[in-house]
Amino acid sequence: MIINRFNKLIMLGIFIICLLTSFYIPSTKAAIDESNFDANGVNLHYIVVGKGEPVLLIHGFTSSAKANWQLTGVVDLLAKDYQVIAVDMPGHGMSDKPIEPQAYGLQLVEDIVLLMDHLKIKKAHIVGYSMGGMITMKMMAKHQDRVLSGLVGGFGWLKEGGFMQNAFQRPSRNQTTHLSICFNSLARLALTENELKSINVPVTVVVGDRDPVEKLYVIPLQQVRKDWPVTEIKGAGHITCVANPQFKEEVKNWLDKQTR
Repeated sequence: MIINRFNKLIMLGIFIICLLTSFYIPSTKAAIDESNFDANGVNLHYIVVGKGEPVLLIHGFTSSAKANWQLTGVVDLLAKDYQVIAVDMPGHGMSDKPIEPQAYGLQLVEDIVLLMDHLKIKKAHIVGYSMGGMITMKMMAKHQDRVLSGLVGGFGWLKEGGFMQNAFQRPSRNQTTHLSICFNSLARLALTENELKSINVPVTVVVGDRDPVEKLYVIPLQQVRKDWPVTEIKGAGHITCVANPQFKEEVKNWLDKQTR
């Protein structure tokens, strides 16, 4: 009951932020290349900006590339030194919103691989927030050969067979909307302990110190991966963390450290 309420509050909060920010125009100064590509029959929208090592940004649930990364200034900052790619995942932003379950779950990970293939990118730094963090974790476990490094924001370890995986699978009142189908499908992004231990690329975690995600997902992660640094952003909750100026600085500092 408590977990379901927490999940619903996250969904509602992010939806409100996305609604409010939809009235603003992104302030990105660098030239943005906007396009679409076909990912197994689903049309996905993405942007590319800047030059350098590729950094692929994956937004959170009910958010978008614009709300999560452009309006928060992350794209502006990273594009000074990197080739930044930000995609609207299925059911979000300017991408298609299918209601077929097979368009979500593990396909969200494969969509990232398809986008990299489409752009002829062999390896990239992957940065994901919330749902994007879940996708990043599974991406590193399944396609480690395509990842230079990973930054997981607002998330940690969704354990295979754990209580939290079951919480995502619980049916909501309306099982016919693209968002409810996407939400339930996230349970399929859970990792076994062996999968978690198998990740050998550099990884860091950034989370707000007021984010319930820390206790639910980050602390269990730290018990298995003590070698992964965790940065707490003071005063930040789950919804406000990604908009905190420190968050984008942590992302930039992490990437700079990997490319020295």
